[in-house]
Amino acid sequence: MASIAGMSISAPSRSLSFQQSQQAGTKISSLKSVSLFSQRKSFQSLRLRVSCAAKPETVEKVCEIVKKQLALPDDSAITGESKFSALGADSLDTVEIVMGLEEAFGISVEEENAQNITSVQDAADMIEKLVESKSA
Repeated sequence: MASIAGMSISAPSRSLSFQQSQQAGTKISSLKSVSLFSQRKSFQSLRLRVSCAAKPETVEKVCEIVKKQLALPDDSAITGESKFSALGADSLDTVEIVMGLEEAFGISVEEENAQNITSVQDAADMIEKLVESKSA
């Protein structure tokens, strides 16, 4: 689940703020990204792009693949925030998780991207990015 609590960007003589309050349990599933644009008097522009987290279905599928690859019990509590290392995965396990994700989602993960995956959420976000670029 993605949540934007607030952010502020300051530039000389300008400030841009974006606030979104979210009640507990509210999900943002159809929002892919938010782009904000501010233009100062000197015609210089400031752009900000905020990307939301992966769809809950993708996170859930990644959780199932991680459970299978690490041979964890079905009742194991795995969430998007779960770190592979906290689940007992070593570097070889992480490689096997990535291979399982590649097979399940029909994607190919570059080695440098695979090294940045440390949690279920990291994996789900990367998968959605790859699937989106593949279909574009």
